[in-house]
Amino acid sequence: MTAGTESATRWPTIHKDPAALAVPPNLADYDAACAAFSWDQARRELSGLPGGRGLNIAYEAVDRHAAGDRAEKEALRFIRADGSVRSLSYAALAEQTDRFASVLRGLGIGRGERVFSLLGRRPELYVAVLGSLKNASVFCPLFSAFGPEPVRQRLELGSGRVLVTTRALYRKKVAPVRDTLPDLEHVLLVDAGGRPEPGTLDFAGLMRDAAPFGGIADTGPEETALLHFTSGTTGKPKGAVHVHDAVTAHYATGLFALDLHPDDVFWCTADPGWVTGTSYGIIAPLVHGVTAVVDEEEMDADRWYRILAGQQVSVWYTAPTALRMLMKAGAERAEGHDLSRLRFVASVGEPLNPEVVMWGQDAFGLPVHDNWWQTETGGIMISNYPSMDIRPGSMGKPLPGVEAALVLRDEQGKPVLRDGAAVLVEDPDAMGELALRPGWPSMFRGYLHEEERYRRCFAGGWYLTGDLARRDRDGYYWFVGRGDDVIKSSGHLIGPFEVESSLMEHEAVAEAGVIGIPDAVAGEVVKAFVELRRGWEPSEDLRLAIIGFARKRLGPAVAPREVEFTTALPKTRSGKILRRLLKARELGLPEGDTSTIEGRP
Repeated sequence: MTAGTESATRWPTIHKDPAALAVPPNLADYDAACAAFSWDQARRELSGLPGGRGLNIAYEAVDRHAAGDRAEKEALRFIRADGSVRSLSYAALAEQTDRFASVLRGLGIGRGERVFSLLGRRPELYVAVLGSLKNASVFCPLFSAFGPEPVRQRLELGSGRVLVTTRALYRKKVAPVRDTLPDLEHVLLVDAGGRPEPGTLDFAGLMRDAAPFGGIADTGPEETALLHFTSGTTGKPKGAVHVHDAVTAHYATGLFALDLHPDDVFWCTADPGWVTGTSYGIIAPLVHGVTAVVDEEEMDADRWYRILAGQQVSVWYTAPTALRMLMKAGAERAEGHDLSRLRFVASVGEPLNPEVVMWGQDAFGLPVHDNWWQTETGGIMISNYPSMDIRPGSMGKPLPGVEAALVLRDEQGKPVLRDGAAVLVEDPDAMGELALRPGWPSMFRGYLHEEERYRRCFAGGWYLTGDLARRDRDGYYWFVGRGDDVIKSSGHLIGPFEVESSLMEHEAVAEAGVIGIPDAVAGEVVKAFVELRRGWEPSEDLRLAIIGFARKRLGPAVAPREVEFTTALPKTRSGKILRRLLKARELGLPEGDTSTIEGRP
């Protein structure tokens, strides 16, 4: 058994009665849904291109609605900095994306060529994503807070032909490296105002003068649609390749894991510069024909509560970091906001601490539903569903159509194979590497230009995620940590996430990051970096109190031996705590790829 697994049992199960839910859930009976589901059945729920010409994400997300009774329904609702709203109906979105596809054709950009964006959450970004897909081009979003070198690196690796950005971002982050990017032929400025920078084009002018659209391109299910870069612990970022058939998984996960219904107002707070913001900020809600809210500004607790109430959000998908920030701001910030329309809250990006699950129950009258997936999986793979009991701290159970397992690893961290097949961990609560049986539609089809790196992700008939987990007797999965994060101390395997969650039970602790540091006797011991809640100040007495608190919760073998206070844990821009960076800084090791770290220029 993994050290620390008993901590999960301290939290009570949140029991659900599907019949008592305000809206009948799409997945009412988990076992029955798993038995009946097939990916072919899910594909039949989509339209496909007219005349059987294939499958295209943009057609499923926009055009089929624009041609039907949802034509005038709000597709995207943008909230400006001043709180005012600008909207695009499905019909208007279809017209705008047609125009952008026509712009690309006029520039000579064709099938399979890569279009990049470097934009905040503004309408032109969403138009560019979907218009590129209509043109059979490949879209790659970049996070607008990237510095010049991460931007250059990704444009170079992806052989970007077109970049859509703003004047300020171009001047600061692209112009300094433009000469090193010979493949980058066209830069379109969305705010050129008729006066583009030298070597750039006016997006609005091109859209206004676009030739009549010649019709959506024929695309097959296995044709490349999206390129998402994800950072490794070392070396250059990896470009995960996704195909148009991914829309089948976006549909199924929107149906089951996010429980989308036609009248929902849905808000995914993730930036489209990350895979969550594309898969669930754009594709999944539009495929379901719902209204998706987009906040053009960055997170602010009061603003977020105003949006939830004022826009009557019914389904909210956000990140643990954001929820912990709301916790830190205080429950009183939610007072005075009518959140009665909110019926489902889900979270992704990193494991969700049990405290946050329960805080949701107190703050919203709704628990927060954790789910798990990766850039490589393209969509949600394991989830807590509206109709299913929640065990706080658990990722939940696999999506219908997804086969998950735990693969046994040897002392070097490699999968154990027997006669070419992976040896699976069968004992309840035993730890193994989380693995998925290949075959779900949104599975990445490769790492761009890195075939060998891609092959190493598979062994013995499974996709190996690199995450360590355990599964309880009832089939719930529990995250332990990334394979490189797990701490080996005196024969114990200690999952950092469980230690961090226990530390957050202390009234002074807002967030915690846990690593292993070398010890001559134990091999490694646990060190915790702690960020305090508002109103608390670092002191030796508090440090000792937190250590003592953890020892009572976890036992001396698992609890941190050292606690260091910090004002800000290092995180990726998508909110994940970077334990590897904590460890590198603690031990003076190379930091590896730091391009996605929050706050880096």
